[in-house]
Amino acid sequence: MRVVEPRRYIFGLTGYPLGHSMSPVIHKALFEISGIDASYVMVETPPEELGDSFRKSLSAMRGFNVTIPHKINIIRYLDELSPRAKLFGAVNTVDVGEDNIVGHNTDCAGFLSALQMADIELGGNVLLLGSGGVARMIAFEAILAEADLTIAVRESGIPSAEKIKKEIKEKLNKDCKVISLSEATGGYDLVINGTPVGMYPHMDACPVSKDVVATSKAAFDVIYNPQETVFLKYAREAGIKYSGGLSMLVWQAAVAQEIWNGVKFSNEDIAKVIEITQKELEKNE
Repeated sequence: MRVVEPRRYIFGLTGYPLGHSMSPVIHKALFEISGIDASYVMVETPPEELGDSFRKSLSAMRGFNVTIPHKINIIRYLDELSPRAKLFGAVNTVDVGEDNIVGHNTDCAGFLSALQMADIELGGNVLLLGSGGVARMIAFEAILAEADLTIAVRESGIPSAEKIKKEIKEKLNKDCKVISLSEATGGYDLVINGTPVGMYPHMDACPVSKDVVATSKAAFDVIYNPQETVFLKYAREAGIKYSGGLSMLVWQAAVAQEIWNGVKFSNEDIAKVIEITQKELEKNE
């Protein structure tokens, strides 16, 4: 990786509430690897105070991350959006330059890098479980990769899944299929859990049957705590390729730092940060 000349920068995360975020741990480790002398601060900002926070502190930083509930509302304060941020209509990373302030979305860059690191191809027949914010972006990436996409959701999630399908048709002129989770079968090239089912502390749950996972060629879970969900346990036991959300979480932070500081990270770098982050997660359990 290319290491830039060390300089003192201030970066941060804004959202509300922030709770216990892994971002400071991840970014600190990434700064150390790249030789950047920087600090990463938490700026908890209620929705009604976003404008004041942006003017007083956020815009004075070199860059910052954005989480719920500000990913859409932050856009009004920015000068420009990257192509992916424009496509998704959401920003999670802001680069504060001397002349303009640009919004980016690195969530799916993190997803794509995590797949690459696990040698998993995004293509063929893809089954996506869920229709929330992360699942929506993954759906777009799957379509952009020319995958044959099926979105499977609970009955209550059918309207939001149909909304994603409509968006894909309007923005990309492509189609996908929407089914209920009970209709999901196996045999996919890639099955992706884009739901919170199986996340700590409800770690015994899985959104689909073991057969759906085990008969697919690869599996990906956006959940990062626990590192191995029941969903991924099924994949490991079946001997198929798999990857979890911790890799995605670290990669989206790494891509943000690449935008901010012009550095590049290797798979080996990311593996080190994943190990550090996992140890920190275990401390907090």
